[in-house]
Amino acid sequence: MFGIPGKQAVTLTPKATEQIAKLMQRDGKSGLRIGVKKGGCAGMEYTMDYADEIDPNDEVVEQDGARVMIAPMAQMFLFGTEIDYEVSLLEAGFKFRNPNVEDACGCGESIKFKDVEELSAEQGRG
Repeated sequence: MFGIPGKQAVTLTPKATEQIAKLMQRDGKSGLRIGVKKGGCAGMEYTMDYADEIDPNDEVVEQDGARVMIAPMAQMFLFGTEIDYEVSLLEAGFKFRNPNVEDACGCGESIKFKDVEELSAEQGRG
């Protein structure tokens, strides 16, 4: 597990918590699994999928009836991220405020992370 003892890997805003809890209840799922994958114009993309069960290697964040599981390969990249849920005139969706992102494409769907060595040093695992 990555991170600092006693500190959650990610934080959820009240709007994100409400939306995740609503989705879990509506669809009878254990939570949302968050990850990252290669893709997009900046190199990486976030993934969010319903989860029926918790993988023993997942980092689990539970808050006010909402549960988010962070896939093992994404834990380093997501540490310190705030997840929000925003509604605007044109769209609604989850927004990631991630201090580990070095660059993002114009559409906001694709991100580039700092080097793994730099992330490890910042998180005290160098």
